[in-house]
Parts: sequence; C-alpha cells; structure tokens
Amino acid sequence: MTNVLDDSGLQRILAVMAHPDDVDFGCAGSVAGWTDQGIEVVYLMVTDGDAGGFDDGVTREEMAALRREEQRAAAKCVGVTDVRFLGYSDGRVEATLDLRRDIARVIRQVRPDRVLMPSPERNYERIYPSHPDHRAVGAAALDAVYPDARNPYAFPELLADEGLEAWTAREVWLSGGPVVNHYVDITDQFDRKVNALRSHASQTAHMGEELPNMLRGWLSANAEAAGFGDGRLAEGFQVVDTA
Repeated sequence: MTNVLDDSGLQRILAVMAHPDDVDFGCAGSVAGWTDQGIEVVYLMVTDGDAGGFDDGVTREEMAALRREEQRAAAKCVGVTDVRFLGYSDGRVEATLDLRRDIARVIRQVRPDRVLMPSPERNYERIYPSHPDHRAVGAAALDAVYPDARNPYAFPELLADEGLEAWTAREVWLSGGPVVNHYVDITDQFDRKVNALRSHASQTAHMGEELPNMLRGWLSANAEAAGFGDGRLAEGFQVVDTA
C-alpha cells in the first residue's frame, strides 16, 4: 500500500470527471465520508452528458440540462454543493491544451489538497470505466495537476488576466484504472452512494434493484481485496503522490 495523505489534514478535494454520474459510480461513498469530516469537496464535470440516456423523445439540449440537474441533486446526497461544468461535447473529449488549461484554471480557483480523476489508462479486466472520454479527462487532469497548475509560466494568462496564482495539489486519486493501491471502506456510506446514483434517473431508473446489487458485487470484491472483512464494502483507487 502507498502512503496516503491523512484526511484530517485536508481542507479541499476536487473531483474532475468526464460525465454526470461518473463521480457517483466511482467515488461517491468516499466523498460522503470526506464531507462528513468537514472537508470541502468540489465537482468539475467536463461534459454535460448530452449523449446519455435512453429516450429518443428527449433532445440532446434537454438531456444536457436534465443531467446537470441530476448531478446537482446527486451531489447533495453526499454533502457537495459546488458543482461546475465545462460544457465539452459528450463522447468527443480529447486531452487538448484547451482542456488542460480549463482544468488548471479550476485547480487554481479551488486550491485542492487532493484531486480525483478517471484513470488515463485502459482497464482490460473491466472495460466499462475505460470510456474514451474518461481516459481523455484523466490524461488532461493529470497534466493539469502536474505541471500546469503549479507552474506560473504554464498558461500565463491565468495569472495575468484572471489573477489565479499557481497551486500544487499534493495528491491524485485515479478511479477505474488497472492498478489499485488504496481502498476506502464505504460500508456506512453505501446507502448515500445508492441514493446519489438514483438521482441520475435518466441513466439508472431502469435498473431498479439491480443497481444496489451490482454495486454490492463490485464493492464487496474491493473490500475482500483490501482485507476489510466479511460484509464490508470499499471503493478502490490508485493514489499518486504529486507533492
């Protein structure tokens, strides 16, 4: 297991994800535990999820607006009130300099101790977390943490035009990738994770009781791998020291 920053010394955490609901599938239990400790958590969604859903009668503009509202409702379930969107096109995200600058801007605004993001690596054992938007956002967000946000000469317009001083986020947590070196016991936060995911009704309403059952399968396997004992549930991450 890797060395991990002690939660008691953290003030702010930023979660950078590709779509509404990504943070809830991957990290909502951990987020609930952090906000319970008084840590401020901020969400940044790169897209509005306009390519999601199952209803041909809903326009893509309507879906984007709906998914923004669903994400705000889901965030409230786990104690998050600051939810931001960059408005990139769902399904077309690339790890461009523009995206790196947009994420670096928010890092400098929020000044987080820890940044959560999707893994930029493909997971061949479980392919679904490896959506191309996820990998692109992970690559851009990791570059935004290092070197962009901490280097005052990277995207100098952020300082010159917006007054945003350089900031070093000390730790990155990658979700959904092929490597896991840290687990968080979320047994006591499981119901809030489920409620957060049910807030994304356009994506999860059709699942019914299959949703918590599916989650229990994933999370109990994580807990077993972590050695947490029978009946426990856990989320897994690759923690990277970026201090």
